[in-house]
Amino acid sequence: MFRDRAGRLQDGYSRQCPSCEVVLFFAEDSQHPFIKRAMRSARQARKEMRERQAAKLAAPEPDVAQSRRFAGRTRSATRED
Repeated sequence: MFRDRAGRLQDGYSRQCPSCEVVLFFAEDSQHPFIKRAMRSARQARKEMRERQAAKLAAPEPDVAQSRRFAGRTRSATRED
């Protein structure tokens, strides 16, 4: 067993095992239970990532509170000596 990104692990993806160097082919209709579990887990992970991204875009950006020390100050683009 090894880890790979859920975004990569889609139907038709292939990867060489780092320990035994056998090329593994990932397909939705695979009969191997570990391949099925990996595909199901990757599908679920992608769904959760999409939902988090949608919630992040829908939520308003919080106002960043500035301390009194830095209130009103801005960073200048160039510094002149």
